[in-house]
Amino acid sequence: MRIVIQRVSRASVTIGGRCKSSIQNGILIFVGIEETDGQEDIEWLCHKAIQLRIFDDEQGVMNKSVIDIDGDILIISQFTLHASTRKGNRPSYIRAARPERAIPLYKAFCQQLSQAAGKAVGTGEFGADMQVELVNDGPVTICMDSKNKE
Repeated sequence: MRIVIQRVSRASVTIGGRCKSSIQNGILIFVGIEETDGQEDIEWLCHKAIQLRIFDDEQGVMNKSVIDIDGDILIISQFTLHASTRKGNRPSYIRAARPERAIPLYKAFCQQLSQAAGKAVGTGEFGADMQVELVNDGPVTICMDSKNKE
């Protein structure tokens, strides 16, 4: 499972011309799911994402988590995070999980993050054509992969 976390001052996702979710100060998380992902991947990434200290403290040092600042969370599914660009110019997505596998894992990831945050999280719609708007604050962008824990 791969995630890209962006610290945002605001973000929203629109589907079919209608705003599905929007947040203010917090994190936007793009989630890519592989066929081999499971509950352990969800637990590790949720724990890391919710505890990641990427918000400024009183001294201007990135020392606070999204929980510490009572920030918002928006989670968007994005199978393209598993693109393979090794051969040619057209990315291959064969490592991305099929919907019947990915949808339950995406929902479980969203539910676990919501429970950890103690509040509802915004979401996109799995498989939909989504327009995501964001203002990356910093900019701060962190990539994590549960199969490559750096």
